[in-house]
Amino acid sequence: MESEVTVNNTFVGTDIHPCYEIENFNYILTNNPSIICVLLYIFLVLLSVITICGNLLVIISIIYFKQLHTPTNYLILSLAVADLLVGIIVFPFSMAFSLSSCLYHEDLFCKVRGSFDISLSTCSILNLCCISIDRYHAVCQPLTYRTKINPRVVVIMILMSWSVSIAVAIGLTIVGLNSENCEGKCTTDLQLANILGPIFSFYLPAIIMLCIYLKIFLVAQKQAHSIQNTKSGATVSKMERKATKTLAIVLGVFLLCWTPLFLCISIVPFSNNSVPVPVIETLNWLSLSNSMLNPFIYAFFYSWFRSAFRMIISGKMFQGDFANSKLFGVQVKTESK
Repeated sequence: MESEVTVNNTFVGTDIHPCYEIENFNYILTNNPSIICVLLYIFLVLLSVITICGNLLVIISIIYFKQLHTPTNYLILSLAVADLLVGIIVFPFSMAFSLSSCLYHEDLFCKVRGSFDISLSTCSILNLCCISIDRYHAVCQPLTYRTKINPRVVVIMILMSWSVSIAVAIGLTIVGLNSENCEGKCTTDLQLANILGPIFSFYLPAIIMLCIYLKIFLVAQKQAHSIQNTKSGATVSKMERKATKTLAIVLGVFLLCWTPLFLCISIVPFSNNSVPVPVIETLNWLSLSNSMLNPFIYAFFYSWFRSAFRMIISGKMFQGDFANSKLFGVQVKTESK
């Protein structure tokens, strides 16, 4: 019968990881890596590099080009910073101290990796939740949008997203540390934390976002039938619908990347079946890959981001002062066709 261990109350089969071997009941990095192991690490390094470069492009674009200094883009900037930190911190930690090596003994590095994992993933979804609120006011309450969603409000939303995500990570880490030195109530606290953690970090914000985007969709459909037949009105309406559609796709990709892992963490503890190591590792990396995908979504759907990316990558930005470039002109022309 296959042996099992528990990770966050999730039963995980002790399959041999291609880059690790068991010695004295501990996973250690093998001295003779297989071709699969080498290819795996090359892939993960590329994933990390693409994540860092893509999110750096988003961050530089929003900071440098003044026309991108909008409330929505400030929230996107906060999301890009969280994704950038995933590429810089979580990816290397996850490669050096993979989930497999943390199955038997959760040392300091494993706890640090877990803390960053929890805080940055929670921060991402809270930023997306703030973006959905911004889109709700832009589409459903356009007349009061500029007064309700101003720079001060956006700063508060960003600070709350980061503060709550850090608090959740610290709370779960403290509960995990306390559970190592006691039994009974501490074990109950750990089980409660493993239930409440995913609820507040993923399920509850995801449900809120889905409800908000459903409301936005219904209002946008209603506006489409009653919009005034003017060129300027149609252009503004198209821009708002385009922005909402793009950010809804960002949400959809996030859910596709993170839902399998959270479902696995939530369901498996209540069943007698174990999760093979390759499966849990794949789900973990699928969730982290979300940080790489968001910049490509912006580049594909936002013509002004494509223009900004081209200016940065070609080096044109360093040949003069282009901070006041009219990036929106390209976007309006494209969408009015």
